[in-house]
Amino acid sequence: MNRSHNGIETRNLLNHIRKELPDAAIRTTLIAGHPGETEKEYNELKKFISEFRFDRLGVFAYSHEEGTYAYDNYKDEVPEKVKESRVSEIMAIQQLISEELNRDKTGSILKVIIDRRDSDFIVGRTQFDSPEVDNEVLISTEYNLQSGNFYDILITGSTDFDLFGKLYRPTSPVN
Repeated sequence: MNRSHNGIETRNLLNHIRKELPDAAIRTTLIAGHPGETEKEYNELKKFISEFRFDRLGVFAYSHEEGTYAYDNYKDEVPEKVKESRVSEIMAIQQLISEELNRDKTGSILKVIIDRRDSDFIVGRTQFDSPEVDNEVLISTEYNLQSGNFYDILITGSTDFDLFGKLYRPTSPVN
C-alpha cells in the first residue's frame, strides 16, 4: 500500500505507545483486499490483530477509486467476495477482543460525555470513543444529564461494542 515503514516498525511504535501511555486507547482503520494482498499477508494481519488487541478497529473492503496511486498502478485483482469475507473475518476477531476489553471495564468508573437521550437510556461515550462509529455507554438514571457534559459513570455491564452504566455520583458534571 505504498507505506514507508514495515510491520516490525509499526509493531515497535505501537508497543512503545502502550508502554509509555498504558491508559491510551489505540485505534486503527484497515483496508482488506488491497491489490496484491496475498493470503499470507492477510493471515499475518489477522495474527497481528489478535496479538496486539486494538482498542478500536474498523475495516473496509478496498475500493478501486480513480485518481489514487493504487488505481494508477495496480489491477483490482482481489475478488469482491474475498474482500467482503476478509472484512467479516477481521471484524469477528475484533468483536471478540472488544467484548473482552469491555467486560474488563465492568466495575470501573469512566468519564463519559453525554450525547443524547434515547427512550430507555441516556447515551454517551468515553473519551476514547468517536461519535457514531465507536462504543456507546448506555446510562440508566433518573437524573437529567446534559448533552455535552462529562459525568463519572460506574460501568455495570457490557456487550461486544457497548457499555452499560449508572451515574457514580449524582452531582454536577465533571470537567
